[in-house]
Amino acid sequence: MALTANTIETVKATAPVLKAHGLAIVTRMYERLLADPDLARLFDPGAQRSGEQAQKVAGAILAFAEHVDRLEALTPALERIAARHVGAGVEPGHYLAVADNLLGAMSDVLGTLASGDVLTAWAEAYWFLAERLKAMEAAISAQERRAA
Repeated sequence: MALTANTIETVKATAPVLKAHGLAIVTRMYERLLADPDLARLFDPGAQRSGEQAQKVAGAILAFAEHVDRLEALTPALERIAARHVGAGVEPGHYLAVADNLLGAMSDVLGTLASGDVLTAWAEAYWFLAERLKAMEAAISAQERRAA
């Protein structure tokens, strides 16, 4: 599945807004996510308290928006993210909770800037990226099983 031209254009156009509000969006996303104890266990409490995790994720989301038309530039970063996900025990089903909370946080923080078109484009882009990460995570897990 490829991203539509409209999605690429819309996501890329949100980069300046994400540069200005990305940390607030991710902070709000984590507030929402960490309310669920089953999800909270997946995150490093120290990185949450220090804000390091939120800063990294906000940077990753901005990088995705800026490079959505040339995702190959993000492959090394995606490989590192996938490896961290495997180590943390992230499962494919967790992506739904992150999607719901990320899009909800975008709406919470951006208000009317997060129009239906923007949220629809980000939902498509998120699931495109999630499927790519899940495939990478499955490959890493399979490789680890073979090595064991």
